[in-house]
Amino acid sequence: MKVSAVIPTINEEKSIGNVIDGLKCIDGIEIIVVDTNSTDKTREIAASKGARVIEEHRKGYGRAYKTGIKAASGDIIVCLDGDNTYPTDIIKPLIDILILDKVNFISCDRMTLRTQHSYTSLHFIGNLVLNFTLAVLFKFHLNDSQSGMWIFYKSFYNKMNNLSDYMAFSEDIKIEAVKHGKLIEVPILYGQRITKPKLKTWRDGFKNLFHLIIKRIQN
Repeated sequence: MKVSAVIPTINEEKSIGNVIDGLKCIDGIEIIVVDTNSTDKTREIAASKGARVIEEHRKGYGRAYKTGIKAASGDIIVCLDGDNTYPTDIIKPLIDILILDKVNFISCDRMTLRTQHSYTSLHFIGNLVLNFTLAVLFKFHLNDSQSGMWIFYKSFYNKMNNLSDYMAFSEDIKIEAVKHGKLIEVPILYGQRITKPKLKTWRDGFKNLFHLIIKRIQN
């Protein structure tokens, strides 16, 4: 099966090269970088490493992923950030799990193996609140409802509906995965960020919380 990796970026010139190099351990992988108005050399570095660069000028984490996944030609999609915090060396074993264990969607769990250096206590507590809310409203538990690294079949993704254009995309895609098939979580070692975080802890945390409540009411 062909594999495509989709990476949303904004000002990741310090890390995007390492991420792309790490992905090349997968033979024939298609690497799509969806750049959202970077002002540094992210696009140039990505292109020089052999990635297909798509410019998405509309704002939104989820919108960037929608653009990239739609353009991907692979049967299996790998999604991860461009800041080098997610490990690329685990992707080949995860693809084997996806195929051999006959699951539809793998979400990488940063919480189980977390350290204070890689994931702050504030983010950990916020994630726990969102995990609890998800469990109460949607009747299933995740260790890391906010994880941004996933592996799934594109044909499975095409069954999903009502995915947010913004940060809540990460919650929505997991809710839809459980709704339509089998999701499993796999613990990973989350790395230290070397670029400026795009997440606004309080603002995005409350937005994701309210999004879950509104989504439950609408469903």
